[in-house]
Amino acid sequence: MIVENPDLLLVRRVQQGDNRAFDLLVLKYQNKLGSVVSRYIKDHDEIKDVVQDAFIKAYKALNNFRGESAFYTWIYRIAINTAKNYLMARSRKVPQWDVDISDAHSYEGAEKLADSLTPENALATQQLEDQLYKAIAQLPEDLKTALTLREFDGLSYEEIAVAMETPIGTVRSRIFRARASVDQSIHHLSSKTA
Repeated sequence: MIVENPDLLLVRRVQQGDNRAFDLLVLKYQNKLGSVVSRYIKDHDEIKDVVQDAFIKAYKALNNFRGESAFYTWIYRIAINTAKNYLMARSRKVPQWDVDISDAHSYEGAEKLADSLTPENALATQQLEDQLYKAIAQLPEDLKTALTLREFDGLSYEEIAVAMETPIGTVRSRIFRARASVDQSIHHLSSKTA
């Protein structure tokens, strides 16, 4: 027996007129999308507005969703584009940096350091986070986006390929190059703290 994707079942119910099914999708993904949008917009109220706009756009376009990608991948793209359009409409610069520094704690090197709370390790952790921040910020946009989608959002290579409208081989190459570049940038710091 094949079990169908629950998101796809909800999408089909919405396409058949069941608006309560869309409410379930909103509840499931609103926090994730808020996290994504917060990489571009810092004001809490503006984040909520942009996420709401993204869901409205998704709802209006839901009849065009064919299930060729995961629902989250599809709505993720809508949220990113909505955030960028929001910033451009308000004549704000779209940030070159896609990952908030608070996300740096999920990097393996930072986790190991956080276990020991000595002043030296706290300083080393901060230096590692700062270097990680700089290394990712200096990546070309395509590498930064691929790395962010994989490492911080947990998307599969296939989902990233759909989100970036790029062949999967290109996604793998971008992530490999991004990781190598970041590793090279932070290697000297992580070896000092080991």
